[in-house]
Amino acid sequence: MRLLFASRSPGKQREVKRVLEPAGHQVVFPDDVGVPESSAEDALELAESFEANARSKAEYFARRTGLPTLADDSGLEVLMLGGAPGVRSKRWAGATGNARQVDEANNVELLRRLLGAPETKRSARYRCVLVFLTTATAAPIVVSGETAGRILTAPAGTGGFGYDPLFWSAELGKSFGEATAEEKDAVSHRGRALAKLVEVLKG
Repeated sequence: MRLLFASRSPGKQREVKRVLEPAGHQVVFPDDVGVPESSAEDALELAESFEANARSKAEYFARRTGLPTLADDSGLEVLMLGGAPGVRSKRWAGATGNARQVDEANNVELLRRLLGAPETKRSARYRCVLVFLTTATAAPIVVSGETAGRILTAPAGTGGFGYDPLFWSAELGKSFGEATAEEKDAVSHRGRALAKLVEVLKG
């Protein structure tokens, strides 16, 4: 199946291609199909749940392109912070600039909020919700995934993106920043959600 992944995040794009293309799906992105970035996209992630945000993005890009569309909304939830940054993960520090600059600002903010917190208070999880639409008005397919860990006191590794260098995976025994792409895909929130989607699409 040829499908659009409704994201401009290079990190998310790489992960989706790694999982879906070996399963036989051709993945394209907004720029590939001539959909330039628009200020209207800023209003697509204002809901209070990952599912609502993902559905908003899926519907918008399905209407714009006419293609079967997959959208993701995901984020980091830190127990000590009451589940923050959650749906605000990407915009938490209010930074502007390129993806790396935004990631760095968000990581600095996370470390600031947890300054002095002991390891026992640094529990966290990544969550991802995927919404797939065959058409803009079709009933959505919704799948989700999560992965548990804790927040480190300093970045470890340079791989991944977002909060990955600060997220120590309980299953891998290392940060997502230190993990290989294959290791991360096997246990990550997005990897798990994508694996579920692959199984649903087989049916």
